[in-house]
Amino acid sequence: MKSHAAVAAELLGDEALVAGVMADVETSALDDRHKALFRFLDKVNHDSPRIGPADVEVLHAAGWADDGIYFAITVCALFNFYNRWIDATGVHALSDEAHRQGAKRSAVHGYARS
Repeated sequence: MKSHAAVAAELLGDEALVAGVMADVETSALDDRHKALFRFLDKVNHDSPRIGPADVEVLHAAGWADDGIYFAITVCALFNFYNRWIDATGVHALSDEAHRQGAKRSAVHGYARS
């Protein structure tokens, strides 16, 4: 989570916003549109079998189109996979500074490495 948060802070140029979201989405400085998306992604993470049309309608009402919802689900699912893979393979935790440096690289070059 620290890696992804560091990349978000680097791309947004706002560590305080990211820290606020990490602490509590509802009281964070995110706008209502993004809070709706984060609530939905929380359900993707914790209760995906119960996601239905009503959940998607909430996102449509907040201004999200189907392609944005699809991409959010895909990114969420991929990061879940990556995190589980990293945890299970015993990759050691990095320091906060290492996360910051990696975030700067990812912000410029993306997550893919050549």
